Amino acid sequence: MTQTSSPTDELRAAARTLDRRRFLTVSGAAAALAFTTHLPAGDSAASAATAPRRALDVATTIDSDPFTLGVASGDPLPDSIALWTRLAPAPFEPDSGMAAEPVAVAWEITQDPDFLVPAGSGEVVAYPEFHHAVHVEAGNLLPATTYYYRFTTGTWTSQVGRTRTAPAADEMPAQLRFALVSCQRYDQGYYTAYAHLATEEGVDAVIHAGDYLYEYAVNSVAGARAYDEELPDVFNRETETLEDYRLRYALYRSDPDLQAAHAAHPFIVTWDDHEVDNNYAAAVSQDDVPAEEFLVRRAAAYRAYYENMPLRAPQLPVDADLQLYRRLRYGRLVQLDILDTRQYRDDQAYGDGWQLPGPESDEPDRSLLGATQERWLTDGLGASEAVWNLIGQQVVVSRRTNPLEGEGAVSMDAWDGYPAARQRLLDGVRTAGVDNLVVLTGDVHVHLAFDIKEDFADQDSRTLGVELVTTSVSSGGDGVENPENWEAVTEANEHLRFFDGRRGYLVVTVDEEQLRADFRTLDYVTSPGATLATAASFVSLAGDPGLTEV
Repeated sequence: MTQTSSPTDELRAAARTLDRRRFLTVSGAAAALAFTTHLPAGDSAASAATAPRRALDVATTIDSDPFTLGVASGDPLPDSIALWTRLAPAPFEPDSGMAAEPVAVAWEITQDPDFLVPAGSGEVVAYPEFHHAVHVEAGNLLPATTYYYRFTTGTWTSQVGRTRTAPAADEMPAQLRFALVSCQRYDQGYYTAYAHLATEEGVDAVIHAGDYLYEYAVNSVAGARAYDEELPDVFNRETETLEDYRLRYALYRSDPDLQAAHAAHPFIVTWDDHEVDNNYAAAVSQDDVPAEEFLVRRAAAYRAYYENMPLRAPQLPVDADLQLYRRLRYGRLVQLDILDTRQYRDDQAYGDGWQLPGPESDEPDRSLLGATQERWLTDGLGASEAVWNLIGQQVVVSRRTNPLEGEGAVSMDAWDGYPAARQRLLDGVRTAGVDNLVVLTGDVHVHLAFDIKEDFADQDSRTLGVELVTTSVSSGGDGVENPENWEAVTEANEHLRFFDGRRGYLVVTVDEEQLRADFRTLDYVTSPGATLATAASFVSLAGDPGLTEV
Protein backbone atom coordinates (compact mmCIF):
# COMPACT_ATOMS: atom_id res chain seq x y z
CA MET A 1 0.00 0.00 0.00
CA THR A 2 1.09 3.53 -0.67
CA GLN A 3 1.91 5.65 2.36
CA THR A 4 -0.09 8.88 2.31
CA SER A 5 -0.01 12.18 4.13
CA SER A 6 -2.97 13.94 5.74
CA PRO A 7 -5.39 15.20 3.06
CA THR A 8 -5.38 18.70 4.54
CA ASP A 9 -1.58 18.74 4.74
CA GLU A 10 -1.33 17.62 1.13
CA LEU A 11 -3.72 20.29 -0.11
CA ARG A 12 -1.98 23.04 1.82
CA ALA A 13 1.45 21.90 0.75
CA ALA A 14 0.34 21.99 -2.88
CA ALA A 15 -1.21 25.41 -2.45
CA ARG A 16 1.96 26.82 -0.87
CA THR A 17 3.91 26.02 -4.02
CA LEU A 18 1.73 28.39 -6.01
CA ASP A 19 1.98 32.11 -6.60
CA ARG A 20 -1.35 33.28 -5.13
CA ARG A 21 -1.49 36.28 -7.44
CA ARG A 22 -1.21 34.03 -10.49
CA PHE A 23 -3.24 31.06 -9.28
CA LEU A 24 -6.43 31.98 -11.10
CA THR A 25 -4.58 32.34 -14.38
CA VAL A 26 -4.16 29.37 -16.67
CA SER A 27 -0.48 29.03 -15.85
CA GLY A 28 -1.13 29.02 -12.11
CA ALA A 29 -3.90 26.44 -12.44
CA ALA A 30 -1.64 24.31 -14.59
CA ALA A 31 0.98 24.37 -11.85
CA ALA A 32 -1.59 23.09 -9.37
CA LEU A 33 -2.69 20.34 -11.68
CA ALA A 34 0.84 19.21 -12.42
CA PHE A 35 1.64 19.16 -8.71
CA THR A 36 -1.32 17.03 -7.69
CA THR A 37 -2.09 14.73 -10.60
CA HIS A 38 1.28 14.02 -12.27
CA LEU A 39 0.04 13.75 -15.85
CA PRO A 40 2.23 11.96 -18.37
CA ALA A 41 3.56 14.37 -20.95
CA GLY A 42 2.99 14.53 -24.66
CA ASP A 43 2.19 11.34 -26.55
CA SER A 44 2.48 9.19 -23.44
CA ALA A 45 -1.00 10.35 -22.42
CA ALA A 46 -2.70 9.29 -25.65
CA SER A 47 -4.88 6.21 -25.30
CA ALA A 48 -4.18 5.21 -28.89
CA ALA A 49 -0.41 5.01 -28.40
CA THR A 50 1.39 1.93 -29.68
CA ALA A 51 2.10 -0.49 -26.85
CA PRO A 52 5.81 -0.62 -25.98
CA ARG A 53 7.50 -3.97 -25.35
CA ARG A 54 7.63 -3.27 -21.59
CA ALA A 55 3.86 -2.78 -21.44
CA LEU A 56 3.33 -6.14 -23.10
CA ASP A 57 5.66 -7.81 -20.62
CA VAL A 58 3.89 -6.25 -17.61
CA ALA A 59 0.51 -7.49 -18.84
CA THR A 60 1.66 -11.09 -18.56
CA THR A 61 2.54 -10.66 -14.86
CA ILE A 62 -0.97 -9.71 -13.64
CA ASP A 63 -1.94 -12.69 -11.49
CA SER A 64 -5.58 -11.87 -10.60
CA ASP A 65 -8.57 -10.50 -12.51
CA PRO A 66 -7.85 -6.84 -13.36
CA PHE A 67 -11.37 -6.17 -14.70
CA THR A 68 -13.08 -5.97 -11.30
CA LEU A 69 -14.69 -2.59 -12.10
CA GLY A 70 -16.42 -3.76 -15.26
CA VAL A 71 -16.65 -2.04 -18.63
CA ALA A 72 -18.55 0.94 -20.01
CA SER A 73 -19.30 2.79 -23.22
CA GLY A 74 -20.49 6.30 -23.91
CA ASP A 75 -21.05 9.36 -26.13
CA PRO A 76 -22.37 7.52 -29.21
CA LEU A 77 -21.74 8.95 -32.66
CA PRO A 78 -23.02 7.46 -35.93
CA ASP A 79 -19.64 5.89 -36.68
CA SER A 80 -17.93 5.53 -33.31
CA ILE A 81 -18.34 4.89 -29.60
CA ALA A 82 -16.19 5.59 -26.55
CA LEU A 83 -15.18 2.45 -24.63
CA TRP A 84 -13.83 2.32 -21.06
CA THR A 85 -12.36 0.02 -18.45
CA ARG A 86 -9.80 0.34 -15.67
CA LEU A 87 -7.31 -2.27 -14.50
CA ALA A 88 -7.78 -2.92 -10.79
CA PRO A 89 -6.97 -6.40 -9.40
CA ALA A 90 -7.24 -4.91 -5.88
CA PRO A 91 -9.59 -1.93 -6.37
CA PHE A 92 -9.68 -0.87 -2.70
CA GLU A 93 -5.90 -0.36 -2.58
CA PRO A 94 -4.52 3.06 -3.56
CA ASP A 95 -2.60 1.53 -6.48
CA SER A 96 -5.48 -0.86 -7.30
CA GLY A 97 -3.02 -3.72 -7.01
CA MET A 98 -1.08 -2.56 -10.09
CA ALA A 99 2.61 -1.87 -10.42
CA ALA A 100 3.57 1.65 -11.49
CA GLU A 101 4.19 0.48 -15.04
CA PRO A 102 2.30 0.91 -18.33
CA VAL A 103 0.25 -2.12 -19.36
CA ALA A 104 -0.85 -3.19 -22.83
CA VAL A 105 -4.61 -3.79 -23.22
CA ALA A 106 -6.28 -5.22 -26.32
CA TRP A 107 -9.86 -4.36 -27.28
CA GLU A 108 -12.32 -5.70 -29.81
CA ILE A 109 -15.83 -4.80 -30.95
CA THR A 110 -18.30 -6.79 -33.03
CA GLN A 111 -21.96 -7.00 -34.00
CA ASP A 112 -22.39 -10.46 -32.52
CA PRO A 113 -21.98 -11.39 -28.84
CA ASP A 114 -19.81 -14.40 -29.74
CA PHE A 115 -17.20 -12.16 -31.42
CA LEU A 116 -17.15 -14.22 -34.61
CA VAL A 117 -16.83 -11.29 -37.03
CA PRO A 118 -14.78 -8.38 -35.59
CA ALA A 119 -15.90 -4.86 -36.48
CA GLY A 120 -12.80 -3.31 -34.95
CA SER A 121 -9.87 -4.11 -32.69
CA GLY A 122 -6.67 -2.62 -31.40
CA GLU A 123 -4.19 -2.32 -28.60
CA VAL A 124 -3.73 0.61 -26.23
CA VAL A 125 -1.67 1.36 -23.14
CA ALA A 126 -3.08 1.74 -19.64
CA TYR A 127 -0.78 4.20 -17.89
CA PRO A 128 -0.24 4.38 -14.13
CA GLU A 129 -0.52 8.18 -14.35
CA PHE A 130 -4.15 7.62 -15.36
CA HIS A 131 -4.66 4.96 -12.67
CA HIS A 132 -4.51 2.36 -15.46
CA ALA A 133 -7.73 3.65 -17.01
CA VAL A 134 -8.41 2.72 -20.63
CA HIS A 135 -10.21 5.06 -23.03
CA VAL A 136 -10.79 3.84 -26.58
CA GLU A 137 -12.70 5.55 -29.37
CA ALA A 138 -13.76 2.66 -31.59
CA GLY A 139 -14.37 3.98 -35.11
CA ASN A 140 -15.52 2.91 -38.57
CA LEU A 141 -18.79 1.59 -37.14
CA LEU A 142 -22.26 1.49 -38.68
CA PRO A 143 -24.95 3.95 -37.54
CA ALA A 144 -27.89 2.89 -35.35
CA THR A 145 -26.29 -0.49 -34.73
CA THR A 146 -25.88 -2.62 -31.61
CA TYR A 147 -22.33 -3.75 -30.87
CA TYR A 148 -20.56 -5.90 -28.28
CA TYR A 149 -17.09 -5.19 -26.93
CA ARG A 150 -14.48 -6.54 -24.51
CA PHE A 151 -10.91 -6.00 -23.32
CA THR A 152 -7.98 -8.39 -22.80
CA THR A 153 -4.68 -8.04 -21.00
CA GLY A 154 -2.31 -10.93 -20.41
CA THR A 155 -4.44 -14.01 -19.77
CA TRP A 156 -7.44 -12.01 -18.54
CA THR A 157 -10.56 -11.02 -20.50
CA SER A 158 -13.21 -8.59 -19.32
CA GLN A 159 -16.94 -9.12 -19.27
CA VAL A 160 -18.73 -8.32 -22.51
CA GLY A 161 -20.38 -4.94 -22.87
CA ARG A 162 -23.21 -4.04 -25.20
CA THR A 163 -23.54 -0.61 -26.80
CA ARG A 164 -25.25 1.20 -29.65
CA THR A 165 -24.20 3.87 -32.13
CA ALA A 166 -26.28 6.95 -32.98
CA PRO A 167 -28.33 7.17 -36.18
CA ALA A 168 -26.81 8.72 -39.28
CA ALA A 169 -27.00 12.51 -39.52
CA ASP A 170 -29.57 12.44 -42.34
CA GLU A 171 -31.72 9.65 -40.85
CA MET A 172 -35.12 10.18 -39.25
CA PRO A 173 -35.37 7.38 -36.65
CA ALA A 174 -38.82 5.93 -36.10
CA GLN A 175 -38.28 6.22 -32.34
CA LEU A 176 -35.57 6.90 -29.76
CA ARG A 177 -35.55 6.01 -26.06
CA PHE A 178 -33.35 7.46 -23.33
CA ALA A 179 -33.15 6.75 -19.61
CA LEU A 180 -32.37 9.61 -17.22
CA VAL A 181 -30.64 8.87 -13.90
CA SER A 182 -29.10 10.96 -11.14
CA CYS A 183 -27.83 11.00 -7.55
CA GLN A 184 -26.50 7.64 -6.44
CA ARG A 185 -25.08 8.05 -2.95
CA TYR A 186 -23.59 4.64 -2.16
CA ASP A 187 -24.20 4.53 1.57
CA GLN A 188 -27.87 5.56 1.38
CA GLY A 189 -29.19 2.63 -0.59
CA TYR A 190 -28.77 -0.17 -3.10
CA TYR A 191 -28.63 0.41 -6.84
CA THR A 192 -31.77 -1.61 -7.54
CA ALA A 193 -32.81 0.95 -10.13
CA TYR A 194 -29.74 0.04 -12.18
CA ALA A 195 -30.55 -3.66 -11.95
CA HIS A 196 -33.93 -2.97 -13.57
CA LEU A 197 -32.48 -0.53 -16.07
CA ALA A 198 -29.89 -3.10 -17.20
CA THR A 199 -32.38 -5.88 -17.87
CA GLU A 200 -35.80 -4.31 -18.51
CA GLU A 201 -35.25 -1.19 -20.60
CA GLY A 202 -34.32 -1.16 -24.27
CA VAL A 203 -32.84 2.34 -24.46
CA ASP A 204 -30.52 3.97 -26.95
CA ALA A 205 -28.52 5.60 -24.14
CA VAL A 206 -28.56 6.46 -20.44
CA ILE A 207 -28.14 10.14 -19.57
CA HIS A 208 -26.56 10.68 -16.15
CA ALA A 209 -27.42 14.13 -14.80
CA GLY A 210 -24.79 14.14 -12.06
CA ASP A 211 -23.92 13.17 -8.49
CA TYR A 212 -22.42 9.91 -9.71
CA LEU A 213 -20.22 10.01 -6.62
CA TYR A 214 -20.57 11.65 -3.20
CA GLU A 215 -17.65 13.10 -1.28
CA TYR A 216 -18.99 12.23 2.17
CA ALA A 217 -17.37 9.56 4.35
CA VAL A 218 -18.65 5.99 4.01
CA ASN A 219 -18.47 3.99 7.22
CA SER A 220 -17.41 0.37 7.60
CA VAL A 221 -20.89 -1.07 7.02
CA ALA A 222 -21.71 1.25 4.09
CA GLY A 223 -24.38 3.16 5.98
CA ALA A 224 -27.90 2.11 5.03
CA ARG A 225 -26.58 -0.92 3.14
CA ALA A 226 -25.59 -2.40 6.51
CA TYR A 227 -22.93 -4.78 5.19
CA ASP A 228 -21.90 -7.77 7.28
CA GLU A 229 -18.36 -7.61 5.88
CA GLU A 230 -16.68 -4.35 6.81
CA LEU A 231 -15.32 -1.95 4.24
CA PRO A 232 -11.73 -0.67 4.52
CA ASP A 233 -11.22 2.47 6.59
CA VAL A 234 -9.95 4.36 3.52
CA PHE A 235 -13.56 5.23 2.68
CA ASN A 236 -14.41 6.63 6.10
CA ARG A 237 -13.31 10.18 5.32
CA GLU A 238 -14.39 12.96 3.01
CA THR A 239 -12.71 12.92 -0.38
CA GLU A 240 -10.13 15.67 -0.80
CA THR A 241 -7.08 14.25 -2.57
CA LEU A 242 -6.65 12.48 -5.89
CA GLU A 243 -6.19 9.20 -4.03
CA ASP A 244 -9.41 9.77 -2.09
CA TYR A 245 -11.46 10.38 -5.23
CA ARG A 246 -9.91 7.43 -7.05
CA LEU A 247 -10.71 5.09 -4.18
CA ARG A 248 -14.28 6.38 -3.95
CA TYR A 249 -14.86 5.67 -7.63
CA ALA A 250 -13.52 2.18 -7.05
CA LEU A 251 -16.10 1.66 -4.30
CA TYR A 252 -18.99 2.92 -6.42
CA ARG A 253 -17.93 1.06 -9.54
CA SER A 254 -17.58 -2.18 -7.58
CA ASP A 255 -21.38 -2.31 -7.30
CA PRO A 256 -22.69 -5.15 -9.52
CA ASP A 257 -25.92 -3.38 -10.49
CA LEU A 258 -24.07 -0.26 -11.62
CA GLN A 259 -21.65 -2.46 -13.58
CA ALA A 260 -24.59 -4.24 -15.22
CA ALA A 261 -26.17 -0.96 -16.34
CA HIS A 262 -22.89 0.27 -17.81
CA ALA A 263 -22.40 -3.05 -19.61
CA ALA A 264 -25.94 -2.96 -21.03
CA HIS A 265 -26.17 0.61 -22.37
CA PRO A 266 -23.97 3.53 -23.44
CA PHE A 267 -23.90 6.35 -20.87
CA ILE A 268 -23.83 10.08 -21.63
CA VAL A 269 -22.58 11.68 -18.43
CA THR A 270 -22.30 15.04 -16.79
CA TRP A 271 -21.45 15.98 -13.22
CA ASP A 272 -23.15 18.04 -10.55
CA ASP A 273 -21.61 19.16 -7.26
CA HIS A 274 -20.91 16.04 -5.21
CA GLU A 275 -18.30 14.72 -7.63
CA VAL A 276 -16.21 17.49 -6.02
CA ASP A 277 -17.87 19.22 -3.04
CA ASN A 278 -21.45 20.00 -2.04
CA ASN A 279 -22.85 23.06 -3.85
CA TYR A 280 -19.47 24.37 -4.96
CA ALA A 281 -19.47 27.18 -7.50
CA ALA A 282 -16.46 27.39 -9.83
CA ALA A 283 -13.56 28.13 -7.43
CA VAL A 284 -15.77 28.64 -4.35
CA SER A 285 -16.12 25.69 -2.00
CA GLN A 286 -18.97 24.96 0.37
CA ASP A 287 -16.78 25.87 3.36
CA ASP A 288 -15.13 28.89 1.72
CA VAL A 289 -11.60 27.51 1.92
CA PRO A 290 -9.05 29.64 0.04
CA ALA A 291 -9.55 29.37 -3.71
CA GLU A 292 -6.00 28.19 -4.30
CA GLU A 293 -6.59 25.23 -1.98
CA PHE A 294 -10.00 24.37 -3.34
CA LEU A 295 -8.90 24.42 -6.98
CA VAL A 296 -6.22 21.86 -6.15
CA ARG A 297 -8.98 19.65 -4.76
CA ARG A 298 -11.21 20.37 -7.77
CA ALA A 299 -8.42 19.46 -10.18
CA ALA A 300 -7.98 16.11 -8.41
CA ALA A 301 -11.74 15.44 -8.54
CA TYR A 302 -11.95 16.31 -12.23
CA ARG A 303 -8.95 14.10 -12.91
CA ALA A 304 -10.53 11.10 -11.18
CA TYR A 305 -13.84 11.75 -12.96
CA TYR A 306 -12.19 11.54 -16.36
CA GLU A 307 -10.33 8.40 -15.37
CA ASN A 308 -13.56 6.64 -14.43
CA MET A 309 -16.00 7.74 -17.14
CA PRO A 310 -16.46 6.63 -20.79
CA LEU A 311 -15.45 10.01 -22.20
CA ARG A 312 -13.72 11.04 -25.41
CA ALA A 313 -10.41 12.84 -25.92
CA PRO A 314 -11.90 16.38 -25.85
CA GLN A 315 -12.85 15.75 -22.22
CA LEU A 316 -9.27 15.09 -21.14
CA PRO A 317 -8.47 17.56 -18.32
CA VAL A 318 -6.40 20.55 -19.41
CA ASP A 319 -4.70 22.59 -16.72
CA ALA A 320 -7.26 22.82 -13.88
CA ASP A 321 -10.30 22.49 -16.14
CA LEU A 322 -12.31 19.85 -17.96
CA GLN A 323 -14.74 20.84 -20.72
CA LEU A 324 -17.74 18.60 -20.14
CA TYR A 325 -20.41 20.48 -22.08
CA ARG A 326 -20.87 18.98 -25.52
CA ARG A 327 -23.44 18.21 -28.22
CA LEU A 328 -24.64 14.89 -29.61
CA ARG A 329 -27.08 14.34 -32.45
CA TYR A 330 -29.40 11.42 -33.09
CA GLY A 331 -30.17 11.83 -36.76
CA ARG A 332 -32.77 14.48 -37.56
CA LEU A 333 -34.94 13.54 -34.56
CA VAL A 334 -32.91 14.68 -31.53
CA GLN A 335 -30.21 17.18 -30.69
CA LEU A 336 -28.87 16.55 -27.19
CA ASP A 337 -26.91 19.33 -25.46
CA ILE A 338 -25.11 18.29 -22.27
CA LEU A 339 -24.41 21.19 -19.89
CA ASP A 340 -22.07 21.91 -16.99
CA THR A 341 -23.72 24.15 -14.38
CA ARG A 342 -20.89 23.91 -11.80
CA GLN A 343 -17.50 24.74 -13.28
CA TYR A 344 -18.29 28.24 -14.56
CA ARG A 345 -21.11 29.55 -12.34
CA ASP A 346 -21.18 32.60 -10.12
CA ASP A 347 -21.43 31.90 -6.40
CA GLN A 348 -24.89 31.28 -4.99
CA ALA A 349 -26.61 34.44 -3.76
CA TYR A 350 -27.50 35.12 -0.12
CA GLY A 351 -25.33 32.31 1.22
CA ASP A 352 -27.15 29.57 -0.73
CA GLY A 353 -30.16 27.53 0.44
CA TRP A 354 -33.84 28.50 0.16
CA GLN A 355 -34.11 32.29 0.12
CA LEU A 356 -36.33 35.10 -1.07
CA PRO A 357 -35.09 36.50 -4.39
CA GLY A 358 -33.61 39.98 -4.17
CA PRO A 359 -31.09 42.39 -5.69
CA GLU A 360 -28.15 40.00 -5.22
CA SER A 361 -29.77 37.06 -7.01
CA ASP A 362 -31.36 39.36 -9.61
CA GLU A 363 -28.07 40.87 -10.80
CA PRO A 364 -28.36 40.89 -14.61
CA ASP A 365 -24.86 39.60 -15.32
CA ARG A 366 -25.03 36.57 -13.03
CA SER A 367 -24.44 33.32 -14.89
CA LEU A 368 -24.87 29.64 -14.22
CA LEU A 369 -23.11 28.46 -17.37
CA GLY A 370 -20.50 31.15 -17.96
CA ALA A 371 -20.50 33.39 -21.03
CA THR A 372 -18.79 30.92 -23.39
CA GLN A 373 -21.10 28.01 -22.62
CA GLU A 374 -24.18 30.26 -22.73
CA ARG A 375 -23.23 31.45 -26.21
CA TRP A 376 -22.45 27.88 -27.35
CA LEU A 377 -25.88 26.70 -26.16
CA THR A 378 -27.83 29.59 -27.67
CA ASP A 379 -26.00 29.31 -30.99
CA GLY A 380 -26.53 25.57 -31.05
CA LEU A 381 -30.25 25.86 -30.42
CA GLY A 382 -30.51 28.48 -33.13
CA ALA A 383 -28.78 26.22 -35.65
CA SER A 384 -30.63 23.04 -34.68
CA GLU A 385 -32.76 21.32 -37.31
CA ALA A 386 -33.83 18.47 -35.02
CA VAL A 387 -37.46 17.79 -34.18
CA TRP A 388 -36.63 17.60 -30.46
CA ASN A 389 -34.04 19.66 -28.62
CA LEU A 390 -33.05 17.90 -25.40
CA ILE A 391 -30.88 19.61 -22.79
CA GLY A 392 -29.29 17.32 -20.20
CA GLN A 393 -28.22 19.29 -17.13
CA GLN A 394 -28.18 19.33 -13.36
CA VAL A 395 -30.41 21.77 -11.44
CA VAL A 396 -34.07 22.72 -11.85
CA VAL A 397 -34.70 25.34 -14.56
CA SER A 398 -38.40 25.99 -13.84
CA ARG A 399 -39.65 28.31 -11.12
CA ARG A 400 -40.02 26.19 -7.97
CA THR A 401 -41.18 27.95 -4.83
CA ASN A 402 -41.32 26.15 -1.50
CA PRO A 403 -43.68 27.86 1.00
CA LEU A 404 -42.42 25.67 3.83
CA GLU A 405 -39.10 27.50 3.53
CA GLY A 406 -40.78 30.94 3.47
CA GLU A 407 -43.39 32.53 1.26
CA GLY A 408 -41.83 32.94 -2.18
CA ALA A 409 -38.62 31.15 -1.20
CA VAL A 410 -36.66 29.55 -4.06
CA SER A 411 -33.43 27.57 -4.26
CA MET A 412 -30.38 29.77 -4.71
CA ASP A 413 -28.49 26.74 -6.10
CA ALA A 414 -30.94 26.19 -8.97
CA TRP A 415 -31.77 28.42 -11.95
CA ASP A 416 -34.18 30.26 -9.61
CA GLY A 417 -31.06 31.75 -8.02
CA TYR A 418 -29.89 32.97 -11.44
CA PRO A 419 -33.10 34.43 -12.98
CA ALA A 420 -31.28 36.64 -15.50
CA ALA A 421 -29.40 33.61 -16.83
CA ARG A 422 -32.66 31.69 -17.11
CA GLN A 423 -34.26 34.59 -18.96
CA ARG A 424 -31.37 34.66 -21.43
CA LEU A 425 -31.87 30.94 -22.02
CA LEU A 426 -35.61 31.28 -22.59
CA ASP A 427 -35.12 34.36 -24.77
CA GLY A 428 -32.71 32.33 -26.88
CA VAL A 429 -35.24 29.52 -27.20
CA ARG A 430 -37.94 31.94 -28.27
CA THR A 431 -35.69 33.83 -30.71
CA ALA A 432 -34.47 30.59 -32.27
CA GLY A 433 -38.02 29.38 -32.76
CA VAL A 434 -37.38 26.15 -30.87
CA ASP A 435 -40.78 24.47 -30.63
CA ASN A 436 -39.86 21.26 -28.87
CA LEU A 437 -37.58 22.08 -25.96
CA VAL A 438 -37.11 19.34 -23.34
CA VAL A 439 -34.93 19.98 -20.28
CA LEU A 440 -33.71 16.84 -18.49
CA THR A 441 -32.71 17.46 -14.87
CA GLY A 442 -31.57 15.66 -11.70
CA ASP A 443 -30.26 16.92 -8.33
CA VAL A 444 -33.39 17.10 -6.13
CA HIS A 445 -34.04 13.39 -5.33
CA VAL A 446 -37.69 13.52 -6.43
CA HIS A 447 -39.56 13.08 -9.69
CA LEU A 448 -40.94 16.36 -11.06
CA ALA A 449 -42.58 17.38 -14.32
CA PHE A 450 -42.97 21.03 -15.33
CA ASP A 451 -44.35 23.08 -18.17
CA ILE A 452 -41.73 25.75 -18.86
CA LYS A 453 -43.63 29.01 -19.02
CA GLU A 454 -42.61 32.13 -20.95
CA ASP A 455 -43.47 34.03 -17.75
CA PHE A 456 -43.70 31.91 -14.61
CA ALA A 457 -45.63 34.71 -12.90
CA ASP A 458 -48.33 34.41 -15.53
CA GLN A 459 -49.65 30.88 -15.80
CA ASP A 460 -51.62 31.87 -18.91
CA SER A 461 -48.39 32.77 -20.72
CA ARG A 462 -47.04 30.62 -23.52
CA THR A 463 -45.50 27.22 -22.72
CA LEU A 464 -42.01 27.16 -24.25
CA GLY A 465 -41.14 23.58 -23.46
CA VAL A 466 -41.20 20.95 -20.74
CA GLU A 467 -38.82 20.00 -17.95
CA LEU A 468 -38.54 16.41 -16.74
CA VAL A 469 -36.73 15.88 -13.44
CA THR A 470 -35.62 12.40 -12.43
CA THR A 471 -35.51 11.27 -8.83
CA SER A 472 -32.39 9.75 -7.28
CA VAL A 473 -31.15 6.20 -7.72
CA SER A 474 -30.40 5.92 -4.00
CA SER A 475 -29.66 9.34 -2.46
CA GLY A 476 -31.99 10.11 0.42
CA GLY A 477 -32.66 6.45 1.19
CA ASP A 478 -36.19 5.09 1.01
CA GLY A 479 -38.49 7.75 -0.38
CA VAL A 480 -42.23 8.28 -0.09
CA GLU A 481 -44.79 9.02 -2.76
CA ASN A 482 -45.89 12.30 -1.18
CA PRO A 483 -43.11 13.99 0.84
CA GLU A 484 -44.07 16.39 3.63
CA ASN A 485 -43.81 19.40 1.30
CA TRP A 486 -45.83 17.75 -1.49
CA GLU A 487 -49.08 19.63 -0.97
CA ALA A 488 -47.48 23.03 -0.36
CA VAL A 489 -45.14 22.82 -3.35
CA THR A 490 -47.83 21.46 -5.65
CA GLU A 491 -50.25 24.25 -4.77
CA ALA A 492 -47.62 26.99 -5.04
CA ASN A 493 -46.43 25.98 -8.52
CA GLU A 494 -49.29 25.70 -10.99
CA HIS A 495 -46.95 24.74 -13.82
CA LEU A 496 -45.82 21.68 -11.83
CA ARG A 497 -47.63 18.69 -13.33
CA PHE A 498 -46.18 15.83 -11.26
CA PHE A 499 -44.29 15.29 -7.98
CA ASP A 500 -43.28 11.91 -6.51
CA GLY A 501 -40.69 11.36 -3.79
CA ARG A 502 -39.75 7.73 -4.37
CA ARG A 503 -36.45 6.50 -5.82
CA GLY A 504 -36.10 5.32 -9.44
CA TYR A 505 -35.40 6.76 -12.89
CA LEU A 506 -37.10 8.26 -15.93
CA VAL A 507 -37.56 6.87 -19.45
CA VAL A 508 -38.10 9.35 -22.31
CA THR A 509 -39.39 8.11 -25.68
CA VAL A 510 -39.58 10.39 -28.72
CA ASP A 511 -40.80 10.11 -32.30
CA GLU A 512 -41.81 12.72 -34.87
CA GLU A 513 -45.21 13.19 -33.28
CA GLN A 514 -44.70 13.23 -29.51
CA LEU A 515 -42.54 12.78 -26.45
CA ARG A 516 -43.54 10.33 -23.72
CA ALA A 517 -42.10 10.38 -20.18
CA ASP A 518 -42.47 7.32 -17.94
CA PHE A 519 -41.57 7.89 -14.29
CA ARG A 520 -40.24 4.61 -12.85
CA THR A 521 -40.29 4.18 -9.06
CA LEU A 522 -39.11 1.86 -6.29
CA ASP A 523 -40.72 1.70 -2.86
CA TYR A 524 -37.41 1.12 -1.06
CA VAL A 525 -33.64 1.03 -1.64
CA THR A 526 -32.20 0.35 1.84
CA SER A 527 -32.51 -3.35 1.08
CA PRO A 528 -32.20 -4.98 -2.35
CA GLY A 529 -34.95 -6.47 -4.47
CA ALA A 530 -37.61 -3.74 -4.77
CA THR A 531 -40.12 -4.13 -7.58
CA LEU A 532 -40.14 -1.52 -10.34
CA ALA A 533 -43.37 0.36 -11.07
CA THR A 534 -44.44 3.21 -13.34
CA ALA A 535 -45.89 5.97 -11.15
CA ALA A 536 -47.10 8.19 -13.99
CA SER A 537 -46.71 8.80 -17.72
CA PHE A 538 -47.00 12.08 -19.64
CA VAL A 539 -46.89 13.11 -23.28
CA SER A 540 -46.00 16.39 -24.98
CA LEU A 541 -46.92 16.83 -28.64
CA ALA A 542 -44.43 18.01 -31.24
CA GLY A 543 -45.17 21.65 -32.03
CA ASP A 544 -47.56 21.99 -29.10
CA PRO A 545 -45.47 21.81 -25.90
CA GLY A 546 -47.11 21.02 -22.60
CA LEU A 547 -47.50 17.88 -20.49
CA THR A 548 -50.65 15.76 -20.49
CA GLU A 549 -50.96 12.70 -18.26
CA VAL A 550 -51.86 9.45 -20.00
